[in-house]
Amino acid sequence: MNKVELLKKLVSSSRGNLFSLEIPTTTENQSKIQELVRVLETEKKIKLREYVQREYSVYLQGIIKYASE
Repeated sequence: MNKVELLKKLVSSSRGNLFSLEIPTTTENQSKIQELVRVLETEKKIKLREYVQREYSVYLQGIIKYASE
């Protein structure tokens, strides 16, 4: 998974500009997803409210920012 695929998943799982998504992962992929989320936050594409690592998944909740600067 790359950041474009992650952003598409977030957009498809959103209602308005709020998203809530649970991504099934392995232990190796959890750190990669966390890194991709940080990149999207620094690029100001999303604002993360909640990040929960579970045993076999990662739960993300936040806001998608549509306005460009």
